Amino acid sequence: MSSLELSDLLVGYGGNAVCPPVSLTLAPGEVVAVIGTNGTGKSTLLRTVLGLQEPLSGTVSAFGRAVDERERGFRARVASVLDDDAFFPGVTVREHLVLTARGHGVPDAGVVTDQVLDHVGITGHGGAMPHTLSSGQRRRFLLASALVRPRDLLVLDEPEQRLDTAMRARLADLLRAEADAGTAVLFATHDDRLLAGTGASALHLSDDGAVLLRPDDAPGVLAGFR
Repeated sequence: MSSLELSDLLVGYGGNAVCPPVSLTLAPGEVVAVIGTNGTGKSTLLRTVLGLQEPLSGTVSAFGRAVDERERGFRARVASVLDDDAFFPGVTVREHLVLTARGHGVPDAGVVTDQVLDHVGITGHGGAMPHTLSSGQRRRFLLASALVRPRDLLVLDEPEQRLDTAMRARLADLLRAEADAGTAVLFATHDDRLLAGTGASALHLSDDGAVLLRPDDAPGVLAGFR
């Protein structure tokens, strides 16, 4: 069974499409990066995939069922990071992550949280309040919020934003490890090195249509599809 399936999915606002129809099947352990210039609908596509807005037409399903963000089973299997700062008020970074992990039934939530804090490079900020973090540290914290919980599908909107070069390289390794563990990964990006580092296929959105490029179909060409 596929993790995600889009069939002639058209997304937009007020009846106006922001990108061409998209058809895509994402299997467990597969990585697809959504690329294209600003305004080509990458973020809107991801929000629709997550059930946060209704499609204009076409269908989107996850794990063989129509996407419904209200459904507990869907939320339990899908982790995401959009360009939103969302965290529990009044708790520290580590406390937030432990609560997230426990809420998703993770055994040894504290141990897992400490491992994830190390993976994203903010171990020293576990006792800080989220609002005191720098923009780059908050981005790492949001990534940790997705990585500290179980997931079969990981959806990320430009996860490289506000990250330094070293962390971007680490992020590529983390996403590759997700895929190797069987997680399906869908992310939007403007970073060619992140694209190459994950070994992702590239879904290019433009006014001319949606084109899926496999890594071995067009070596050295993906950087031009931005």
